[in-house]
Amino acid sequence: MSTAVEAIYIFDQNSDCILEHVYRSRPPASRTVLPLYQRHAQPRPSVIYLPDINPPTVLFSLLHANLLFLSTASTDVEPLFILEFLHRIVDILEEFVGAPLLANKIASSYDVVAQLLGEMCDAGSVCNTEPNALRDNVDMPGWMDKFLVGVGLPGNPPGSLSTGGLKHPLQLGSSTTGPAIPWRRANVRHTSNELYVDIVETLNVTLAPSGRPLAAIANGSIAFTSRISGVPDLLLTLSASGGKIGLEKAIELPVFHPCVRLARWKERPGELSFIPPDGKFVLAGYEVNLMPSIHDLKSWLDANLQLPASVEVLKSLGPNGADFEIRLTIHNTFPGSAPASQIQRPAFASRSSGTSTPVFGGGSNAAPTLQDVVVTVPIPSAARSVIDLRASRGESYFTASESVVEWRLSTKAAASSGTATLKCTIVGPVDDEDTDGLVNGFHSGSTYGAYDEQQDAYQTSAQEPIKIPKTRDKQDAQDQKKVQLNAPLMPSSASLSFSVKGWLASGIKVDGLMLDNRKSRGLGEGVKPYKGVKYLTVSRNGIETRC
Repeated sequence: MSTAVEAIYIFDQNSDCILEHVYRSRPPASRTVLPLYQRHAQPRPSVIYLPDINPPTVLFSLLHANLLFLSTASTDVEPLFILEFLHRIVDILEEFVGAPLLANKIASSYDVVAQLLGEMCDAGSVCNTEPNALRDNVDMPGWMDKFLVGVGLPGNPPGSLSTGGLKHPLQLGSSTTGPAIPWRRANVRHTSNELYVDIVETLNVTLAPSGRPLAAIANGSIAFTSRISGVPDLLLTLSASGGKIGLEKAIELPVFHPCVRLARWKERPGELSFIPPDGKFVLAGYEVNLMPSIHDLKSWLDANLQLPASVEVLKSLGPNGADFEIRLTIHNTFPGSAPASQIQRPAFASRSSGTSTPVFGGGSNAAPTLQDVVVTVPIPSAARSVIDLRASRGESYFTASESVVEWRLSTKAAASSGTATLKCTIVGPVDDEDTDGLVNGFHSGSTYGAYDEQQDAYQTSAQEPIKIPKTRDKQDAQDQKKVQLNAPLMPSSASLSFSVKGWLASGIKVDGLMLDNRKSRGLGEGVKPYKGVKYLTVSRNGIETRC
């Protein structure tokens, strides 16, 4: 299976091609590719097979910041390889051109973009996608060039020495600080030496109506920021509940940056030994299964997942079954946030023990708080509207264009534990049966007290009892029918979004970040970098409760 890239196309929000870069073969032109892509209905897949052109071609697509990135392949290729290359192109362009990535930025920096695309892929073979290595090979316009262009004068011609072109002669004559490393620039110098670790976990939890978990996964990403001179050799140590065995079972499907020494990780799980690139990069990614063990599932309780909040939906309420209620239970419990002496770490069966943010060099951090709480309830399209929204906390509203009820709680409203409720009423479609008995807005018929000439006079003898029409059974039957008609209009699920700073749901934590002075080069004498670590748990409609 080939891994060759044939061409790259970039289109703006107006479907105009702002860049077309051909690597090999004879791929179709941009004016041919775009109509074939737009012919498919939205949402369009990332991989589309085009049998109508010669030769048959596979089209790969990526949407980012209102820009459309396309790539073609007429041979059998690895789809994930091409899609990953498109993501790398986006990351590199944001690094060199600037974020957010806009069409006018790419058009005005075409010389830089063309160099980047040529360095990243040569004749269809991907060769260099590291930002630090590209900085040594791509000539960036200096401040003088930008000034000349700004006043309407031409900058340095392509053949002249620019600011970027002077880097290579100077590096040949200077002493190197270490071996050539593809992901790190040579002769890195910083006035302040800093190392930061940011671990972000995104929750994806699905709960049954009873609260039993159907799936619970946390996707983690370890972002690293290195601003340190020379060539540092670092060791990052991770831990989890249950020790070494707990960490091996907690972290599933790990992926690492090329700078990580895999042999060290396999020999000692939890230890990441690496020489970092300069600047910000993603050091590793992982997946944690938060599902409890089989024994815990038999005696399942909602609190076993240790989620800071949970949502429940009660539907078909009221005499007509047109009301439903959302119950948001805020626990505000973050296992691991208390001092270590007060934490009772559970066994590995509940691996979602969490952890608070450690502090390098002592000190204390603020307690984790629940923020950005949003409950999203999708409403069936058959419902006309949702009225009479009554929230005990926060603000709620119904968006008719998206058929969604949103309930937002501020950080202050979500600070106190307890149960908050939101009561709503659904208005269903107008049926013919609803208007059969309406005359000028009033019901007609003897059932609703219409005048009947055949009935007896108002006066009755004292001996005759008053006859009351038996309409209660009929009214109950009508209410039951309305309940059945409103049942399909009830919501079938509710999603919960929130963010918590200083806490991880998986229980993974950073035990230490060490700088090996013996293996490091060019640091200088007595360099002690400032170290910091932050944790963040995010749920973007990730906790879904079915009802």
